[in-house]
Amino acid sequence: MGDLVKEALSIGWPLFALLACLFVYSLVSVKDGAAKKRALFKVFIGTISALLLMLAIAHYKGSFYEANRMLPVSLVLITATCFMMGIYFPNHAALFKIGGFMFFVAAGLSGYGNWLPQVEGGFPPPVVVLDFQSMSSQQLADEGEKIIFGGIGKNKEQGAVGKGQCPLCHAFHAGMLGERAPNLVGLPARAGKERLEDPKYSKGKAAGRDFAQKEAFPGAGTAENGQEYIAESHACPSCFVVAGYGVKGTNDKESPMPAIHKPPISLSLEELAAVDTWLYLREGVDAPSFDEIVKSYEKFIPEADRPKKQEDKPAGGSDLMADGTETVDVIFQKAQCVACHTIPGIPGAKGTIGPALEEGTNALLRMKDKDYKGSAKTVPDYIMESIVTPSAYVVKPFPDNTMPKIFGQKLSAGAIKKIVDYLSQVKTGSPPPKIS
Repeated sequence: MGDLVKEALSIGWPLFALLACLFVYSLVSVKDGAAKKRALFKVFIGTISALLLMLAIAHYKGSFYEANRMLPVSLVLITATCFMMGIYFPNHAALFKIGGFMFFVAAGLSGYGNWLPQVEGGFPPPVVVLDFQSMSSQQLADEGEKIIFGGIGKNKEQGAVGKGQCPLCHAFHAGMLGERAPNLVGLPARAGKERLEDPKYSKGKAAGRDFAQKEAFPGAGTAENGQEYIAESHACPSCFVVAGYGVKGTNDKESPMPAIHKPPISLSLEELAAVDTWLYLREGVDAPSFDEIVKSYEKFIPEADRPKKQEDKPAGGSDLMADGTETVDVIFQKAQCVACHTIPGIPGAKGTIGPALEEGTNALLRMKDKDYKGSAKTVPDYIMESIVTPSAYVVKPFPDNTMPKIFGQKLSAGAIKKIVDYLSQVKTGSPPPKIS
C-alpha cells in the first residue's frame, strides 16, 4: 500500500501542489468566516478526490499487465472520486453522480469477468525431440525423474506425479509406507536378491507360479537378474505379487498395478529405460546401459504390444491424465481411481484403500458431519471439492494425505465434470448409471 501511495504522489504531485496553493489562498485571502469554511471544505474534498483518482491511476498502471485480477479496484476508486467531486462541484453534482454510477457498473462487470477462469493466449510450447539412446546415464535419470514425478527435483514434493503415475501407489523415501504398493527404496539391490530368491517367484519355472498370471506372454519365462525382474514387474505386475499388496480378496495373487506399457499410462521402452536408470542412480548404483535395459523389457513385452515412440512429445509430467474426451470409465482408469476406490458400475473398480464412491447417497451425509470443513452446499460441489482438495473432508477411518492432491491439475475440466456427473448418480442400493 505504501508503494501505491508513493506512486500516486509521484504521478499527481502537480495537482496536489495546486491544491496546496488553493488551501493557503483560502486560509489567507478569504476574510469572511463562513466563506472561508466553505472554501477550505471544498479544498479538502478536492484533495481526497484527487488522491483517490491518483491511486486509481497508479493502481491501474501497476496492474494492467499483471495477473492479479485487481483492476476493478481502480474503477471503484474512480467511482468514489466521481461522487466526491459531486460534493466539490454541487452545480454539476448530477453529472458526476451519473459518471460515478457508470464506473460502478463497469467495476462490477469487470470484477465478474476477472473472477471467471482466465485463458491466456500464446504460442504453443516448442516441440522437444528426445534421443534417449544418445543420453548419458545422468541425462536418462533426469528424464526418468520427470516421467515419475513431473520434473527434476520434484521427488521430494508431496503429491508430485508425472506421466508414469508411479507416486500414486509407490513410496520413494525411507520410512514412508506405500499403502497400495511397496516402497521402492533399495529396489535395485532387492530385486536381484530377495525377489528372485523368493520361493513364490519360482525363478526359471514360470509354470510353478501360483499367481493370476504365470508369464508376461507365452514363452517369456521369468527374470534371471535384477534388471529383468524390474522389467517384468512393470510389464506383468501379476506375475509376482509382493505379500500384502495384492487386490483384496485374491490372496495376493493379483496385483492392482496396471502394466505401464499399456493404456492408460503407455510408457515406451525408452521411457521405461529412463525410469529404471533413475531408480539405480538415486541409490548411488551404476545403472545398466540403455540397450541392456531396453533388452530386458523386450524379453517381457512382445513387439506387437510395445508402444510407439512419441518423438513429438517431451518426457515429463505436464500431460493431462484425461482430457475429457474419454468415457467416464476410462477416466477413472487413467486417474487410477479404480486402484483405491470401489465405484459401482465401473469395471475393475474394487479398491479398498479409499471409501466406496456412492456419492449420490454419501455426499449429503458428509456435508452434514460436524467434522466437515469444506464449503460445498450441493452434491456436485462436494464431489468436485473432494477431487480438487481431498483434505477438506477425510472419511473415517481412512487417513488424510492418502489421496494425491494433483487431480485439479492433471484432469481437464471436462474430465472432472464427467466424474462429478457420474458419481452424483451413484446411490447405495440403486443400479449404477450408464457409462458415457
